[in-house]
Amino acid sequence: MRPRLLDLFCGAGGAAMGYHRAGFDVVGVDISPQPNYPFEFVRAEALTFPLNSFGCNFDAIHASPPCQAHSTIGKQIRKLGKTENEHPDLVPQTREMLKTSGLPYVIENVMGAPLDNPIMLCGSSFGLNVRRHRLFECSGFDIGLVPPCAHHWQKPRFVSLDKRRGLKSVVPVHGGAQLDTRGLASVVGVHGHHNYAGERALREWAMGIDWMSPYELTQAIPPAYTEFIGVQLLAHVRQEAAA
Repeated sequence: MRPRLLDLFCGAGGAAMGYHRAGFDVVGVDISPQPNYPFEFVRAEALTFPLNSFGCNFDAIHASPPCQAHSTIGKQIRKLGKTENEHPDLVPQTREMLKTSGLPYVIENVMGAPLDNPIMLCGSSFGLNVRRHRLFECSGFDIGLVPPCAHHWQKPRFVSLDKRRGLKSVVPVHGGAQLDTRGLASVVGVHGHHNYAGERALREWAMGIDWMSPYELTQAIPPAYTEFIGVQLLAHVRQEAAA
C-alpha cells in the first residue's frame, strides 16, 4: 500500500502532484472549493482540521499556509498603508498544529517567511525554465543534499537592449518568435496577467503543470519540488514502518 499524505492549504495541487509522483496517496484540505485538485479533496479549515482524529490514517503532512504576509507584493501593499489588505502570519500556528500530530511534516512558503532551518528550492535545479524560489521546513526526517540554483543554463526569452551600446540583442522566445519586450524577466515568470498569445501554454510548460486555471498556476509550486522532498520523506516513512 502507498503511504498517505495530508496536504493542508492544498490549493489546486501543485505540491500534491509531486508527492503523488514520489509514491504517496494524497488527500487535500482547503477552505475554498478546489475543482481542479487532482486527488481526494476535503473542504475544511486547515487550521481546525481534526488531526488527532485523522492522524492515525496519515503517514506525513504537507502544509502551504497563505504567503501574502511575507510575499513581495504583500509587503509593497503594507508600505502604501493599505491596512485593509493585510494578511495574518499563519506559519507559527501551522507549525504548532503539525507538531501535535507527531508525524513528519513539511511547511512550504515564500522567501522571507519565518520557517525553521528551511531549504530553498529553485526551478532551475530541476531543469525547469522558471525560478520561483520557495522555502521548505522539513521536520522529522533527513532531507539530504539540496540541489543548488542553476540559473546559468536558463535561456533569455525576449529581445533585450544593450544600454551600453544602444543595440538590440535579439533572442528567440518560445516557439521561435521574436518579441521586443525589453525589461522583462529572462526566464518564464508565472505571475500576473498573460502578456501575449500562447503564454498560458508557456507557463504550464515551465511549471510542469497542465491542469490548473491561469490564476491557480500563479499561486502554485512546480511538482518537481515536492517530488524531490517526497522521495526522501517516503524513504523515512517506510523505514519507520519497518522498524
